[in-house]
Order: sequence, then C-alpha cells, then structure tokens
Amino acid sequence: QKNGVSNGTLYKKTFIEHFEQAPMYVAVFTVVGFAVGTIFGYLRDFMRAWGLEKRNIAEEREQQKDFVPLYQDFENFYTRNLYMRIRDNWNRPICSVPGPQFDLMERVTDDYNWTFRFTGRTIKNVINMGSYNYLGFAETDVNALKTVTIELEKYGTGVCSTRQEMGTLDKHVELEKLVATFLGVEDSMVFGMGFATNSMNIPALVGKGCLILSDELNHTSLVLGARLSGATIRIFKHNNMQSLEKLLRDAIIYGQPRTHRAWRKIIILVEGIYSMEGSIVRLPEIVSLKNKYKAYLYLDEAHSIGAVGATGRGVVEYFGMSPDDVDVLMGTFTKSFGAAGGYIAGKKGLVDFLRTHSHSAVYATSMCPPVAEQIIRAMKCLMGLDGTTQGLQRVRQLEKNTRYFRRKLHEMGFIIYGNDDSPVVPLLLYMPGKIGAFARRMLERNIGVVVVGFPATPITESRARFCVSAAHTREMLDTVLNALDELGDFLQLKYSRYSKSSHPELYEETRLELED
Repeated sequence: QKNGVSNGTLYKKTFIEHFEQAPMYVAVFTVVGFAVGTIFGYLRDFMRAWGLEKRNIAEEREQQKDFVPLYQDFENFYTRNLYMRIRDNWNRPICSVPGPQFDLMERVTDDYNWTFRFTGRTIKNVINMGSYNYLGFAETDVNALKTVTIELEKYGTGVCSTRQEMGTLDKHVELEKLVATFLGVEDSMVFGMGFATNSMNIPALVGKGCLILSDELNHTSLVLGARLSGATIRIFKHNNMQSLEKLLRDAIIYGQPRTHRAWRKIIILVEGIYSMEGSIVRLPEIVSLKNKYKAYLYLDEAHSIGAVGATGRGVVEYFGMSPDDVDVLMGTFTKSFGAAGGYIAGKKGLVDFLRTHSHSAVYATSMCPPVAEQIIRAMKCLMGLDGTTQGLQRVRQLEKNTRYFRRKLHEMGFIIYGNDDSPVVPLLLYMPGKIGAFARRMLERNIGVVVVGFPATPITESRARFCVSAAHTREMLDTVLNALDELGDFLQLKYSRYSKSSHPELYEETRLELED
C-alpha cells in the first residue's frame, strides 16, 4: 500500500506515497463491466446499421461512401457506446468565479446525453472540489484585483503581436524578473499558454540525435513536445529509479541505434506533482542519477509550484534542494496563481536561447497585460512583497487542508493515490457504472467533482480527482467528507483493506485563517 523512503543522504524527511491495489473481486467486476458494455455496444451498432435504432453519431454523406472515412467508426466506438452514457458529468458550464464555491448552469437531456438543453435555472453555491485553485487566487475581491483593473484600463485586453515582434511589454519584463527572483534562478521567460510552454519549447531544446527519457505518466503536453522534437523517446516506469537508471546506462553504453554514436543530448522529462496520480517526483534520486550519467533534467512544476514547499516554491523547495540542480524549470500560472500561461526558468544562456528559438516566442501571441498583472500580484503576495503574510498563510492552510482531507479519506476506507502532501487527491472508483452515479449524486448534494476514466487513466482505474484549495474552509471539507462517507457506503466504494475505522468522527482542529 505504501511506498516509503527515508534516506539521510538524499531525503531530509520520510517520503511516503500510497498506491494500494484493489481487491481481486473489484478488478474482476471492473473488467466484466467493460466487457458487458462492449457487447451491448456492438449490439447497438448492429441495430443502428440496420435502421432499428436512430443514428446520432457523425457520419459521412452517401456521396462520400467511397472516400477514406473521415470519422473512423471503430475509433469512436468507446465514445458513442460507453462515454455517451455518462457524458452529462463533463463539460458542465459554470457561471461564476471558480473559487471554493461556484454557480452552475442547470442542463437536462431528452435523448440520453446526445444533446443537452439549459433550463434557465442556476444551481447556487456548489462546493468546488475540481478546480486547480490551490492557493485561492481565483477570486473576485475588488481590493485584491485593484492593480489588475488598473492594468486592464491602461493596456486593454490584447497584445496582438508575438514576443519577437511588438509583443514584449514592460509588464512581461517585470514578470520575468519577478519569476526569476521567486525561483532563485538567473532568468526566466513567460508564455501565454501553459500547454504550449511544454509542447512548443521541448522541440527547441532537443532534436534528432537526442534521447528523451520520459516518465510513463507524464502530461500530454510533455508527450506532444517530445514527439514534435524528432528526438528518440524511451519511457521509464513511473517514479521508478531502477527503470530510469537502466535506460540511462544502456544509452551511455550502446549509444544511438545502428550507428552506436553517442547521443547528442540525454534529457529526462518529469513532473513535480502528477495530476492524475497525486504523486510527487522523487527529485533527489533523479538529480543524483542525472549527475551520475551527465544527463539534463526538465522539471514540469505545473501542479507543484505554489502548492508545495514551505513558501510555495515547488518540489525543489519541498526537498530542500537548489534550483541549480535542475537544468530546465518549467511551470504554469493557470493553477496556484489563478491566471493563465507558463514559464521556463534557469540559466541565462538557456533563456536567451529560447527567446530566439522558441516556437511560442516566434509565432504565439504574447500574454495579455491584465493576466501578467494577476500573476505579479499573486507572486508578490507569496513572497511577502505586498506587506502582508497572507501568501505564507495560504500555503500553510493548503498543507493543513490537504493532510486533513487525505487522512479522513484513508480512515473512511477509500483507496486514494499519491503523496500525503499532494493537494491532488485521486479517489478510485474502478467500475464504469459508478463513474456517473458518483458524480451525479455528489452534485445532488451541491458538490462539484471531476471524474476521470479511460483514456486519461488505465481502463480499469477510473477515479474521482479532488483538488484541495487553501480557500476551502473546514466546514466545506467536512460537508464533502460526510457526503463521501454516505456515498461510499451506498455505492460500495470503500475498497481499502488498510482503513483505520469505517465511520470516523469529523473533529475540529486549530486552523490557520487566510486573513491577516
């Protein structure tokens, strides 16, 4: 169940992660559930082909029947026969700020989720357990957003140019200096889109003749960037140092395929916090390996920057390491900072190279100034440059909320993945029929959750993913925990064999408030 490390030479504290295996009967019934759904899917496809059931799916016109199919029939099998049954649990439009609570536009379907219509009613004050609002900076407080309003009136909403043309403003320069100071590195560069920060910059750093060693659970943006680079890609098992070291050793010994020449570069791609598993990268061990084999390290801190570390400076601070230990520091502003975009930081030579060669710098529109100001105000708050300790209080509150929420779920008997300090909390549902039932019944209790299934997860490991926020009050978390306790019994979701008690009492603890 637990994967723990306590190594005095690498780790300053015990490193514990949970990846409990489901009981055998759960795995069997999960596979059977998908098998039954697949059988009925083929039956319904047969009925649609013979006109016995209405075809709602996209299909080619009769005149195009001899063309190469535009909509691959078999590729859409899962979508039309399994996903469509529970489609109402995704893409629900909200109509308020995604803070600790939000308002939801009510919608209903009259044709089993093929189409939706809005009723005009708003579901008020839904507890938000799905947004990446880790530090609570997604807010509408007028005083907090005063500087953002000023910048909006001064610069407007758009830049209408790329960074290399007329799109570099004084706000971008100010932000980049602040990011570099915050991270403790020489320089940084910011981009308007977090996803593109990975997918458009990795191809600028590596190419043909280079080797990428990528964690098997890396985000799609890292995967896409690696594929676009043209470099050779090899996958190592998630957070498995033996698997990574074997690939590094083989790369050094054998070199490139066929020619056996040495690789031009070897770069390791990892994330700080893995967004579907809630696990934290084993950074001290990876840094040790990359130094031993003279490789480069690219660290994606999208979910970890702001969310872990004593002052919110990510996994580098969490492990008590130096930013110089990581060659390329990447992160996004879309989560802890309540904004948009991303950054790459490190040595000045690296950043100067990207200013010239980055596809985002050459082709993408610059970050809009009000968004840049939102990041600046949030980062200054974290650094204490606003004259308050509110930023530090938010970081500490997030840590307390995370540990409290995770501990209670363990005690109730749920299987949850990840590190005890990770605010990303995956709760395993497994069976396909329980995905929709769980999300619908949580919404009935005015709780908004994110449920995740194949292909974002392995087909037998469907889950609900909770994102804990510093803005969540203890009362909100207790409301969610009580609902989960009831629903866990009703839907038979308490699969853990290591729970401390089946119905723990929710009790109060001294908690740090966000006010000054």
